[in-house]
Amino acid sequence: MKVSAVVAVVVLCAAAALLAPAAEGSTRKLKVGYYEKTCRGVENVVKYHVAKAIKANRRSGAALVRLIFHDCFVRGCDGSVLLDPTPANPHTEKTAPINIGLAAFDVIDEIKAAVEDRCPGTVSCSDIVVYAARDASSILSNGHVHFEPPAGRLDGVASHAAEAQRDLPDSTFTVQELIRNFRRKNFTIEELVILSGAHAIGVGHCSSLRARLTAPADQIVPAYRNLLAGKCAAGPNPVVPNNVRDENPAAVAAAFPSFLKKLRKVNDFLDNSYYHNNLARIVTFNSDWQLLTEKESLGHVKEYAENGTLWDEDFSDALVKLSKLPMPHGSQGQIRKHCRFVNY
Repeated sequence: MKVSAVVAVVVLCAAAALLAPAAEGSTRKLKVGYYEKTCRGVENVVKYHVAKAIKANRRSGAALVRLIFHDCFVRGCDGSVLLDPTPANPHTEKTAPINIGLAAFDVIDEIKAAVEDRCPGTVSCSDIVVYAARDASSILSNGHVHFEPPAGRLDGVASHAAEAQRDLPDSTFTVQELIRNFRRKNFTIEELVILSGAHAIGVGHCSSLRARLTAPADQIVPAYRNLLAGKCAAGPNPVVPNNVRDENPAAVAAAFPSFLKKLRKVNDFLDNSYYHNNLARIVTFNSDWQLLTEKESLGHVKEYAENGTLWDEDFSDALVKLSKLPMPHGSQGQIRKHCRFVNY
């Protein structure tokens, strides 16, 4: 190669290096109040937008609580679940069948835009997901669930549907499969039961609960099974409330009239009702009922049914632990300008 050509290549490489956003390693130290000096008030910005979204539709809050789990359980808390498919990567985590029904991405987008206006290039999308889940949990529980998560995460640049399918627990799992799945992320049987309590809110697709439609009476109350079957026959893959207490009164009156008096006036209230429902065999997913089939997990279901305050505290602690799951060793991270796409 001629000297002039070598010089040209060097110049082009140097220019590319200057234009490309810097990628950092994944080993940042997380701490509470991480943005106190670099983006003061950012947590208030997040809380404002979360509260506004929940006021418009409480189901947005449930979606934000679900989002932290589906992000952090795959590649750690790196915002990888937020990435849209592209021609270069058509199968991001969002497209995984196990992530059916994930929502509130528009809320994250709105928060990110507000934060970028305030502090450009400073706050990661992954931190926003964690803050938003914290605030949604607090609002939906009337302040009973509250925690202070550390921040300082970077956004990942990788997102693969196959990893979501591999790492996330499936609604068809047996209790032993659930235990193994959570153990791989260093979560105990007790923490499995604690985090399952989030099924007190939100909705599920009928494709995720097909096994319940034919389960025997010792696993599901026949009247509730009939209610689910009727709703799931109404379309190709409709959604039903995770919590029977949030069901449509007309549907309950038709199939499960004895439960009418237990319906809630406010839907998507985050409390320990999931455990009462589970013991009564009126939960939505096979994976929920499976918690009653193992001695230790059954004991914890009974424990949290009896003590809602304890569950509030333990759920808060479990979400903090969840928020600390790191990116894979050696991963590169960045502060995304837009949460749906990497910076290059």
